[in-house]
Amino acid sequence: MSTPAPAQANPDAAFASPTANAAATDAPPGFTEHVRTLLRSLGQIVLQRHAGTGVCLLAALALCDLWLACAAVIGAATANLCARRAGHPYAEIRDGLVGFNGALAGLAAITFAGENVTAAVLAVLAAAATAWIGAQLVRWLRRVGLSVYSAPCLLATWPWMALGFGNQRTTMASAIASAHLAPSWLDAAAGVLSGVAQTTFATGALPGLVLLAGLVWSSRRAAAYALGGAALATVIEYAVGVPPASFTAGLCGFNGALAALAASSLGPRAAICATMLAAALHLSAMRLGMPGMTAPFALAGWTAHSAWRLITPGGPRSRQAPAPGAVAKSPEIGADTAHGALPDETGKFATLHIGTQIEPGTRPEVR
Repeated sequence: MSTPAPAQANPDAAFASPTANAAATDAPPGFTEHVRTLLRSLGQIVLQRHAGTGVCLLAALALCDLWLACAAVIGAATANLCARRAGHPYAEIRDGLVGFNGALAGLAAITFAGENVTAAVLAVLAAAATAWIGAQLVRWLRRVGLSVYSAPCLLATWPWMALGFGNQRTTMASAIASAHLAPSWLDAAAGVLSGVAQTTFATGALPGLVLLAGLVWSSRRAAAYALGGAALATVIEYAVGVPPASFTAGLCGFNGALAALAASSLGPRAAICATMLAAALHLSAMRLGMPGMTAPFALAGWTAHSAWRLITPGGPRSRQAPAPGAVAKSPEIGADTAHGALPDETGKFATLHIGTQIEPGTRPEVR
């Protein structure tokens, strides 16, 4: 059994009042905080610690298919309920860093399992599994300064897909998207927006536009990276010759959007490289007939951050671990990178999030 790491500092400590700091405990939250935690879990699907992003994401799912919205809520709530039993600190649960993998597992179940009863059972079981899988993965990846991304969802989903439960659901949005009724330039824009929507298993330009608005609500910079990543990956994959239906449905762009978000803390060049790598990996998975899902994004994110650590002078190996309670300064994605932190919908900041480089033994919040 591993030795517990030092207690994590309150991520809002540097910006909260002394009274708020004194009141910050690990006690169970009230109903309002439970709702905010659930919405943050949805927002973390697109790497944002923001309940407003979660609201827009839920609206985008509902526009595409009400079952998708239900699956996301059920998955996130199940993972959050199991998280404390699995050993996750409350601070990670509160910021949505556990529930988002449960939401993704629920979305994958309702998308690929087909029949509603089977999908509901798989959604609950897979979402619960992500909490326990994630607890171990976070510890292992933390030792090398990497984020867990969507790995728990993938490890909880691939087994039941391999057993033959997969039977992809057809949504109203995908049926409309395949009609190709728009002019070519509008069709191209719709394909890119649909790529943004596919980060949540949704399809269609309108859900993508709503989700993009949610990203803008959290961070205009994050929205720009997501849109740029989806556009670049879509162009790359379409140029290689993917079917037009995949282009229109957004299947070409979602890994690129997520990879760009994951690497945005390292700068535009790193984001471009990560997007190109994610597109190449997604194309490879398609050619091999494998259900890649968000694995290309996760692999591209790990590669980008590992490469950055190797080529950047004065990287994490030369840094000292922050003292307990200190505010760590590190590169960030999402909103307000100038402050080195990712704010939530209240304007408070978390000190460590996705892509943070740390020394072993410290206890960041890792996505």
